[in-house]
Amino acid sequence: MESSSYADWLTEPLCVAIEEAAPVVSAGADEADAARALPPSTVQALSGAGLFTMLLPADVGGTPHRPEAALAALSSIAFDDGAAGWCSMISTSTCLLAGFLDTEVARSTFGSATAVGGVFAPNGVGTPTDDGLTVSGRWQWGSGLAHCDWVVAGVTYDGDKRVTVVVPRSDVKAHDTWQTVGMRGTGSVDFEMNDVFVPPERMIPQLGATPKSSDSRVLLPNFSILGAGVAAVALGIAERAWSETVHLANERAPQFSQRLLAEQSSVQSVIARSRARLDSCGGELFRSVEAAHHIVEQGEKVPLAARVRIRGAAALVVEESAAIGTEMFRLSGGAAVYDTSVLGRCLRNLSVIPQHIMVAPRLFETLGRHHLGLDFESSMI
Repeated sequence: MESSSYADWLTEPLCVAIEEAAPVVSAGADEADAARALPPSTVQALSGAGLFTMLLPADVGGTPHRPEAALAALSSIAFDDGAAGWCSMISTSTCLLAGFLDTEVARSTFGSATAVGGVFAPNGVGTPTDDGLTVSGRWQWGSGLAHCDWVVAGVTYDGDKRVTVVVPRSDVKAHDTWQTVGMRGTGSVDFEMNDVFVPPERMIPQLGATPKSSDSRVLLPNFSILGAGVAAVALGIAERAWSETVHLANERAPQFSQRLLAEQSSVQSVIARSRARLDSCGGELFRSVEAAHHIVEQGEKVPLAARVRIRGAAALVVEESAAIGTEMFRLSGGAAVYDTSVLGRCLRNLSVIPQHIMVAPRLFETLGRHHLGLDFESSMI
């Protein structure tokens, strides 16, 4: 494994898991991009190595990986294929919800699944019945839905009550809407439910839910971890772009030049600066999540300042990763423009990720209000 901004944060068990899955993930990247979904071989490799469930609570059958190590693993998977890293991130972060279900229910849903996914946005409408809710609605961004066994979705009922429901994949209809600039292999289609019955034991309040797991990781703020996960994937893709460019620079001379790219001072400067940027912002991302984990290990709630730190680090990682992906593409010249170029895929993927609401540029305005001592809506931080 090459030196990178995330390598030192990986634990030995996750290194072993990644080394097991990496050859298959890398080999399936082209197929994922073309098919707009992960190939079965990639799904099997990630599932078999436990890389879809890294944050599944231990009392539900998960392995107690440290969250910062799980993020580093997401970066490593994304280095081989950004779409695989993304789908692993969605399933891994969604698994934290298992800690808010009764143990047996959690084991029969999240604990038995190959992968889980869905959307927290409360786009669905629930109609109360004597014994639960019937849910209808349509949601965007159903990443990895094709390989998920269980799906979560945000629902509003009785006016302003909001819950996340957990339903089997068979209760969900997918709509093939995922024709995109980048992140094609994630298969992030729209999905729909029509009058799907959900019993109360598979509902989780979106505000004020009480953990039912003894695993301290379930106390981590969901939106902070989701934002950090998005950033970890972007970081892995940017690391791949940087690595590809370094290799290319040592093998290729520009047209009409006898000097390798690596021998040009302007290239040397860009490579050094981008390396420092990846290491700096990546390190802060992992440190911020590590700090939050230390807090929840003491049984305490993560304070707003720590959540703001994670979200700010995540947004900066995505911003820097996208910029570095563009710089590496331009530095590599004509070799990068072909569909067969890994750098082209990195550029496309890093053009899409910053659009995600968890890391969109306008987040800095919200975080700035915190630093300036102004009031702001913090429930999604």
